[in-house]
Amino acid sequence: MKLSPRLTQLIDMVEHHYDHIWDCCCDHGFLGEALLEHQAHSTIHFVDIVPELIEQLEQRLSISPHMPQRWNAHCLDVSRLPLDQHSGKHLVIIAGVGGELTAEFIQTLQAKFAHLAVDFLLCPVHHHFTLRQALIKQNMHCIDEVLVEDNRRFYELLLVSSDKTTFDQVTPVGAKLWQSACPVHSQVIERYWHKTMRHYQRIAQGSPEKAGPILEAYLSVKPF
Repeated sequence: MKLSPRLTQLIDMVEHHYDHIWDCCCDHGFLGEALLEHQAHSTIHFVDIVPELIEQLEQRLSISPHMPQRWNAHCLDVSRLPLDQHSGKHLVIIAGVGGELTAEFIQTLQAKFAHLAVDFLLCPVHHHFTLRQALIKQNMHCIDEVLVEDNRRFYELLLVSSDKTTFDQVTPVGAKLWQSACPVHSQVIERYWHKTMRHYQRIAQGSPEKAGPILEAYLSVKPF
């Protein structure tokens, strides 16, 4: 199956070795299935709170003759991931939900498992600024960040870690996110910047005290 640009980029960002990769809010499991092929030494955990989706996924994976057996399926809320039941380094992927909910999941997991080696690969559908503020409060550091346009929607993909020794801290509106060596991607970045500015300019009409500092932050990274 041909993957979307968003899912393809998420896979490309999994460059380091992880013993366990948790595909949270996995829906039909396309991302996790692709990771089974690309991450030969990782166990992939499919996680969704909808029982029907997990049942269908288990049936499909179980009967596939070419599917590696390094997987588990969990019908769970993301905040209840049993990370401490599996040894090694973890990557928790949270994609397809809003930034506020993503921030809540990370805060809960970090509180439970601060003693474990856990990275997070995030792809919220909105509220990117809110999520970044939460990550900064939790002292998370940025391994990588990429902007993707997929089906006329924009996504900020963030790979973050609590490792303070190697990586720079997450920034309020992104740093590497606005860099491009490709003219086509430069146009994507410019369109996203304009769209984001228009969004917060509308908010500023009713709440200037809230949106003003955010607009200033985006103006500071004007990519053209």
